[in-house]
Amino acid sequence: MKITNYAAAAALVLSGVSASGLVHADVLVKVDGSSTVYPITEAVAEDFQKSKKNAIKVTVGISGTGGGFKKFCRGETDISNASRPILKKEIDDCKAAGIEYMELPVAYDALTVVVNPKNDWIKSLTVAELKTMWEPGAQGKITNWKQVNPAWPDRPLKLFGAGADSGTFDYFTEAINGKSKASRGDFTASEDDNVLVQGVARDVGALGFFGFAYYEENKDKLRAVPIVDKEGKPAVAPSIKTVIDGSYQPLARPIFIYVNAKSADKPEVKEFVEYYMKNAEKLTKEVKYVPLPAKAYDYNLGHFAKRDKGTKFGGENKVGITIEELMKLEAK
Repeated sequence: MKITNYAAAAALVLSGVSASGLVHADVLVKVDGSSTVYPITEAVAEDFQKSKKNAIKVTVGISGTGGGFKKFCRGETDISNASRPILKKEIDDCKAAGIEYMELPVAYDALTVVVNPKNDWIKSLTVAELKTMWEPGAQGKITNWKQVNPAWPDRPLKLFGAGADSGTFDYFTEAINGKSKASRGDFTASEDDNVLVQGVARDVGALGFFGFAYYEENKDKLRAVPIVDKEGKPAVAPSIKTVIDGSYQPLARPIFIYVNAKSADKPEVKEFVEYYMKNAEKLTKEVKYVPLPAKAYDYNLGHFAKRDKGTKFGGENKVGITIEELMKLEAK
């Protein structure tokens, strides 16, 4: 499924029809949350429904990571897509509602900073330069490229980024500004990554950020910017290779699904999650994300079978965690 179709697919979900065209079925698995994780989960859902000859319907909505957790912690969904770990307030909300869950990492993403292809002054960006653009104190003040770096042109700076309910917004602000949700507010925000793609593609002075798969889908309209990490190492461009080797920092991140423990006892949810873990590696590659090592999906199947509940992230983001570090965490 093309990523650019996800907004239309979400509208179908809201009307009670799945993205694969199924109408209401008696057996239903409800998923909502991150737009970043959506392409993987929707690809799995489509394959799973075909394997079940459409006897089980899977709906996949897009409320953003934060919006998805709100529904999940009210018991409205079986599974929540998340582009960051569950946070302390969400843990508390779930606990208050009696919702227990399993946390299953499914892939890695390279959060990608993009500019217009006609931008001829940006070869790379440092974390410090990104902070100058995006920190709360920049609101209403940093409005021109020359204000960020005197060597850059006297041209209006137009910013596009994820909405406040997005895990991408949470991760980017923590990685760049040092605190989740700490950001200037005067930028074009959207939960629909395609709005951000179009905004940057139309304006030579624009800069935006979103998941790597959306860049890959639109790289004829955009240019990805190599990033210089906080240690000042040579600039590294986002790619599957640089995520796997851990050199793309600090914007590489694990992405997850969370499964309601009570829902996991429903045969249809159990079958879907098991199908997800057994097919995630192949389908993750198909939609241009970085799969985890095969043993990570085996860990997930084991944790799920044992109903290993809770989170291994302590209610906070772990910025810059590599695949190797994630694997050590999962093996505990």
